[in-house]
Amino acid sequence: MRVVAVVPAHNEQDRLVATLAGLYRQRRVPDRIVVVADNCTDLTAALAERCGAEVFVPEDNRDKKAGALNQALPGLLDGLGEDDLVLVQDADTVLNPGFVACAADTLAEDDGVGAVGGVFFGEEGGGLLGLLQRMEYERYALEVHRKGNEAVVLTGTGTVFRARVLREVRAARRAGVIGGGDGHYSLASLTEDDEITKAVKTLGYRTVSPDACWLVTEVMPTLPKLWHQRMRWQRGALENLRDYGLNRVTLPYFGQQLMLGVGALALALFLTFTVLTLATHGWQGFSPFWTAITLLFVLERTLTVRRAGRRAVLLALPLVPELLYDAFRQLVFVRSLIDLALRRQERWVAT
Repeated sequence: MRVVAVVPAHNEQDRLVATLAGLYRQRRVPDRIVVVADNCTDLTAALAERCGAEVFVPEDNRDKKAGALNQALPGLLDGLGEDDLVLVQDADTVLNPGFVACAADTLAEDDGVGAVGGVFFGEEGGGLLGLLQRMEYERYALEVHRKGNEAVVLTGTGTVFRARVLREVRAARRAGVIGGGDGHYSLASLTEDDEITKAVKTLGYRTVSPDACWLVTEVMPTLPKLWHQRMRWQRGALENLRDYGLNRVTLPYFGQQLMLGVGALALALFLTFTVLTLATHGWQGFSPFWTAITLLFVLERTLTVRRAGRRAVLLALPLVPELLYDAFRQLVFVRSLIDLALRRQERWVAT
């Protein structure tokens, strides 16, 4: 079983060396490491070569990451067998040393698994905003574990595909079974990783995220960058559901979006109730029952981030910072729904 690592990169000279070092430190080092230097104007390609990686430069690519991968993958897949593996990893991510070995073992043990996605955690830094993102990712990892390690999304930060599954995805697009063009990745989606997850599942394969397949990725340092990232994620997820329609694969995803809507409404009602109670009755307005419920909620919030460290636990205790962060995420959801309904065009401008 051979493993080829494909690292799409756009002006990643500041982060690429750490990414490649993470690949060379793998217990199962990939047989080939290919950096796809897409429209780079910095030293990305030169640094990749100095680190011993191969470099592929797409020609006239105007379709961002998906377009770059669609140019690189055909030539790479031509030299791979059906059960060989392709790791697609972002250039701002560092895999833990056991990632590739765990993914390869998982795929070797179960032929029904089409791809193994990573469980992502946030890197250090970013101040208060960075800590809130790390707390969010900790809870996401816990949720994945509780659901039997099913991969909700084959994250672009790091996913290992069977070579034959990537070929089948491309053949299905060309046959019109799934949309998005005629390449391995959809050119019609803002979130190509979310879309290819649904494509792999549509072909009848399962997707998993084992606990040992974890990685560390960047966090957004400012609110505008976080807003842009989350708008792309949310709008892309909604558009993918619209394009795939309601079926056995997308039903859980529709349910997930419904719960996001319920969550947005519940958060708005909770904040309104709290403000009105404090304004009219002060702290005496809270009954023992609702005080107990609130304390249980705080306990749950703190316990689910304890692996993120003491600062995360201390930040979870007062509840207010995370409520504001959740309100921000709910605002993204509502804005995405409005933009989708009004057919406003959302573009991903790589930074």
